[in-house]
Amino acid sequence: MLSKRLASTTAIGLLLVAGATACGDNDKAAADKATGGKAAAAPGLDTEKLTAEEIQKQAKEALAGAASVKITGSFNKDTDQIAIDLAVDTKGQCKGTLGLPGAGKFELLGDGKQVYLKPDAEFLNSATGGKNPQAVELLKGRWITGAQSDPELKELTSACDLKELTKTFDDSKATNITKGSAGTVNGAKTFSVKSKNSSGGEVTLHVATEGKPYPLRLEKSGKDGGQMDLTDIDKPLTVQAPPADQQLDFSLFKDKVQAA
Repeated sequence: MLSKRLASTTAIGLLLVAGATACGDNDKAAADKATGGKAAAAPGLDTEKLTAEEIQKQAKEALAGAASVKITGSFNKDTDQIAIDLAVDTKGQCKGTLGLPGAGKFELLGDGKQVYLKPDAEFLNSATGGKNPQAVELLKGRWITGAQSDPELKELTSACDLKELTKTFDDSKATNITKGSAGTVNGAKTFSVKSKNSSGGEVTLHVATEGKPYPLRLEKSGKDGGQMDLTDIDKPLTVQAPPADQQLDFSLFKDKVQAA
């Protein structure tokens, strides 16, 4: 039902597990966007001397040291295309949306203590197949709580922890790691690293070449293909919990639906 549809979005782990990741700062305007307006401290990425593996490693370490990041884009998971627009930090805070184009979206909000999910009407109708108006009415305009303790939804909460996301890097599964070429991502100077993942798809990681080598874009081909951009790196997040009268515990929601 609804929870199954929501759980499919745990494919967010693909954002940081494509086998290679590279990124770096850019020119002044683009660097400000990528790093939240903070000046870059690192001297830049020496793409002539570094191997593809070394560039990948530096990008991974740079992202692991970031306090926050905003991820936007879309990727395929099974038969679904997942759209993401989510800012997340190391304090368990997050703010943004996950969605299925043509089938609605839900907001994701984390204040460091609790994670809240708020599906829109289109998402609810699609997830229930239009066969459970009680569920749609109960959740309309409300935030779902209790996701961390519910076995069907708890995996979603990992999307609100940047440290957990960075753990999903698995460089050992990448093969044929090679250098790509210089380019730009959202106005930032980059250098790409290419590799093959375990499913045979090609992964292209665009790494910033000025300042810290943050990964700025991840592209993946194949059945789980897609593109994700990373911006607002280290930009502080401010998140407030929704009003109590707009919250609904997921366990209570399930009880009410079953009773109906």
